[in-house]
Amino acid sequence: MVEVFSGRALLNKEGDFVDPEQALRNKVVGLYFSAGWCPPCRDFTPVLCDFYTELVEESDPPAQFEIVFISSDKSTEDMVEYYHDMHGDWLALPWTDQYKHELKKRYNINAVPKLVIVKENGQVITDKGRKQIRDQGLACFRNWLEVAEIFQNFKC
Repeated sequence: MVEVFSGRALLNKEGDFVDPEQALRNKVVGLYFSAGWCPPCRDFTPVLCDFYTELVEESDPPAQFEIVFISSDKSTEDMVEYYHDMHGDWLALPWTDQYKHELKKRYNINAVPKLVIVKENGQVITDKGRKQIRDQGLACFRNWLEVAEIFQNFKC
């Protein structure tokens, strides 16, 4: 995953730039393609927040999972409002970074919301992350972790 964002900067919720090399190393990563204008996105984002909070913020040690929000909003202002109002404490690709178009092409994103779960090297584990979270809850993360081939500190 680190390679996918190599040379790029990601944002955290405070608006600070984050080095993807450090933030995504040895983690399963969810690429969350979403937009505030999209009702299904606004419906799923709170579900994803709960999933993320339980895995990362309430687990000890935290699960090796990170989300990167890739916006399909119509402006920076729309993205920032949606990100701050509805999203969890995960990362985002800046709205102005045109790399989002390359990511949408690479991962065959034709509609939002879409949660693509990838290995550290960017290979797809599943492009059905949203459905798996809805159907299986936290159990799907164990499956992703097994496929991801990363050093594990997560207790199943």
